[in-house]
Amino acid sequence: MRPFGVSSILAGFGPDGKPLMYQIDPSGTYFSWKANAIGGKNSKGMREFLEKEWAEGLAERDALKLTVKALLEVVDSGSKNMELVVVRDGKAMAPVEEAYLEELTAEVVAEAEALKNEQGAPGAQEMKD
Repeated sequence: MRPFGVSSILAGFGPDGKPLMYQIDPSGTYFSWKANAIGGKNSKGMREFLEKEWAEGLAERDALKLTVKALLEVVDSGSKNMELVVVRDGKAMAPVEEAYLEELTAEVVAEAEALKNEQGAPGAQEMKD
């Protein structure tokens, strides 16, 4: 039987000003990550998605959109069940405003629909060639 425990993500900035993120397991083991998701049955899939999609030097808006994309894979009701917080160097954590989160979510959904339509449209392959 597995003992109860809590995994945590600790994020902040090192002495050089670079962002750092660590996952801490119930056993006390810790891992450094550039992007990560923990907890729940879908965490492995979300982590794989982030490993594939994350790129060095993402602008804040692009990083937030990537986060929304990952969350939309597992959240049923869109941005209504999401809360995001941005950690900026030298500043307090700032929650992402609901209106901005809804805007990002709508943008991500529209991009996914456009890609789906492009890939699924008859003759789309001929147009690409």
